[in-house]
Amino acid sequence: MCRRILVLLCSLMILATQTSCWSSKEIEDLALYAGLALDTAELSPTEQKLEEQGSTYTKRNRITATVQVVPANSVGGIESTDGSVSPYMNVTGTGDSVLEIFRQYSILRERPIIGHHLKVIVVSSELLKQQSMNQLMDFVLRDNDIRPSTMVFISHGRAEETMISKQKGVIPAFHIRDMMRNQKRTSKVLAPVILSKLDSFMYSKRSYALQNLVTANGEVEFSGAGVIKGDTGHWVGALSQEDTECLSWLTNRGQSGVIKTYDWSNEPITYEVKSLKSKITAKVDGDHLSFDVKLTTEGRLSETWNEEEYPAATHLPGQAEKLFKKRLEQMMQSLFHKVQSDYKADAIGFSSMLKIQEPALWRKLEDHWDEVFSRTPIHLEVDLKITDFGSFTL
Repeated sequence: MCRRILVLLCSLMILATQTSCWSSKEIEDLALYAGLALDTAELSPTEQKLEEQGSTYTKRNRITATVQVVPANSVGGIESTDGSVSPYMNVTGTGDSVLEIFRQYSILRERPIIGHHLKVIVVSSELLKQQSMNQLMDFVLRDNDIRPSTMVFISHGRAEETMISKQKGVIPAFHIRDMMRNQKRTSKVLAPVILSKLDSFMYSKRSYALQNLVTANGEVEFSGAGVIKGDTGHWVGALSQEDTECLSWLTNRGQSGVIKTYDWSNEPITYEVKSLKSKITAKVDGDHLSFDVKLTTEGRLSETWNEEEYPAATHLPGQAEKLFKKRLEQMMQSLFHKVQSDYKADAIGFSSMLKIQEPALWRKLEDHWDEVFSRTPIHLEVDLKITDFGSFTL
């Protein structure tokens, strides 16, 4: 009898110490959203009709938020193969509070939305001219449901258009996320900026660049980047695809890409980057600050349209290297001019080098760094070598 009582007591103690999800909700009863697009306020036709019938509340129409809701069996990134039914649904709301807009969805749909599986956030550049990134991301960063690994992008047009795809079975939010894998193939794809990294940029008031998205006929493409000024949080300008490539190389986050120029016969000639290393050095001489930038790259002469030149001719490597070196210098100088003269925003990250190499000087300059950066000389040195010519036949 004593043994039975002891066993019963032990069993009760074990049961009492087991954890469980007391507040759990069935995933089938939730609307999981994978994408969020933020635009300037523009009431949808449905919203206009609903407001005409009295469905409104106290607000100022300053922002339109579009969430991309996906089925529960798609949250792992597996896209639907059934072309008869769309694998996603976009829901749009307009107001002046992201949280309030989200709560409005609860009186429109039967399932509450939840952001545990949010993959990408796209903000339109037009909205960032009016509102700061800090304002737009405040709720997103406070919400415990949203993961800090969520990627953030900028769109040149309406952000909600990036959440539409004409390809059957494709979920746009997953498609945008997966396109980042192509960073290994081209340096025109920037390293992803996730929410936690974006938060550090905003907190330190550092200027930065975000990958830009453009859309046409239901297709989404990475095209350049948008520059956000640190002290205001507003969009101040765009970088071209070549500027973005140079930005990746300068920050040592891009080890691929091509440099195309035109040879002595005005025919296209292309250099494929196989390795590239950047070194940025801060130089301090009294009150004078400057930066030395050295780029060292090796690669392949991968294409030439000049039919008169034999690919491995002894005179060709030296001539081609000079052409590619000059072109790379032009590309870099174009980027420097934009960030220093046009935008006056250190979106490259020279501040990080100064902070490491000259911490005492950095502490004096950090409160007005973008202003100092805009007038700081940058000296560029390029060392480019062609190491092979690919495969060819006589």
